[in-house]
Amino acid sequence: MHDDPREPASQRRRDFLKLAGTLPLAASPGFVAAQAPAPAGPVPGIDPADRVFITNEDSNTVVVIDPARNVVDTTINLTSFDEDPRVPFRFVSGGVAPTHAAMIHKPLYHGCVDAHGAVPSPDGRLIAVSGRGSSNIYLIDTATRRVIGNTPNPALGTNISPERISTGILVGREPHEPTFTRNGRELWVTLRGEDRIAILDVERALKFLRGDASAQPIRAYVDTLPGPAQVWFTRDSTHAFVASQKVARIDVFSLRAGSDGHLAPQRATTLAIAEQDRPGFTPFLKTTPDGDEVWFSHKLADSVSCRSTRPEFHLLDAVPLGTDARPNHVEFVNNARGRVVYASLARVDDGGPGGVASSRIAVIDRSVPSGQRRPSGNFFSHGREAHGLWTNPENTLLYVAHEQDELPGTPNAGQTVCSAFDVRDPLKPEFIAQIPLGELALPSGRLRNKKSINLVYVRVGSPGQTA
Repeated sequence: MHDDPREPASQRRRDFLKLAGTLPLAASPGFVAAQAPAPAGPVPGIDPADRVFITNEDSNTVVVIDPARNVVDTTINLTSFDEDPRVPFRFVSGGVAPTHAAMIHKPLYHGCVDAHGAVPSPDGRLIAVSGRGSSNIYLIDTATRRVIGNTPNPALGTNISPERISTGILVGREPHEPTFTRNGRELWVTLRGEDRIAILDVERALKFLRGDASAQPIRAYVDTLPGPAQVWFTRDSTHAFVASQKVARIDVFSLRAGSDGHLAPQRATTLAIAEQDRPGFTPFLKTTPDGDEVWFSHKLADSVSCRSTRPEFHLLDAVPLGTDARPNHVEFVNNARGRVVYASLARVDDGGPGGVASSRIAVIDRSVPSGQRRPSGNFFSHGREAHGLWTNPENTLLYVAHEQDELPGTPNAGQTVCSAFDVRDPLKPEFIAQIPLGELALPSGRLRNKKSINLVYVRVGSPGQTA
């Protein structure tokens, strides 16, 4: 979740979103929810190596879903619980599972705190995950679903975890989102609490995590805007865009590749975006598959915008999404039946499928000429507080992560869920499945996977969206 600085401390943002469900989603007439029935057969375009990875901020886990079956394949443990049989190391002690705040403040806890950002390497073989509260980055092998750098547990006795969690790579205060460069040689990590970007050498990072203490994983730090939220690179690797969650500006860096494949960044310009994002809270950005546009979500301004990826980076569209829509992520579908932008909306509306409260996904038709784009529809996400979005390589499937648990009296009550949609017709998505994320079985008890943030769809060994 991206914290809302305008809200008083006494009013938690989730409670606010529950109250906002009766507000209109968009001002334009005809902006209505379209919910098609479930497709009759399986959607083509699923490889046996495909997996969906979801970071869960309140449980500090990464859930892995098999899209061929739409069930949880495994849960990757980023906690340090049960590495020792003594009580201070246990998740459950005295038969009591701790609250989230107590969980991460347990004595001797050294695992991840606030698992948040996630991005695949260009070849899909690695996932980089940020621990916002623990100030570090973890690298996960997508084929084995194992955290690189974990070591066998030397503790003696029964009822303990077989591995000790890696410390990962300490990068600085509040690492929000990591992004691989297009050639996979570097990982850029925005540090929201330090107003700079940590640049990691991926090869050295892997050596360091595998025990080579002489390898220095951090190549450099680059100063940027206050509160940097995310970096995304142009397809030709000539520029990098940096959004901020503190100021209404975007940094643009020009990039020059050396003979070793590493990039030399230099600030090219800073774009003023107050007209699109007066509160100065832009948590997410991404370039379109064709590489021509870069889209931004302006969460507190309840809008998204896009700019040209070519100098002078002109504004192409500013798209309002409606009162308290609170867009989180954007995602694109380009296929034979259309070109769209999806925006996940954090707001929760009453009257979802089956009468259950649900968030929505806004649909923007990219085939409309730039300057004229507006929401063309929306559909319920089948979960509450929609966040991460990602499509499969064929652009026929869409997966959606959610921050809130499902409501009492519903089939997956108390569960955080992921939803899958058939987007072969991107203007008329068809609901496929609501997937409960379940629990991580620890030796001392069960840790429920909670508060999903980032979601990525990965085909191991194949070029993906960051390639």
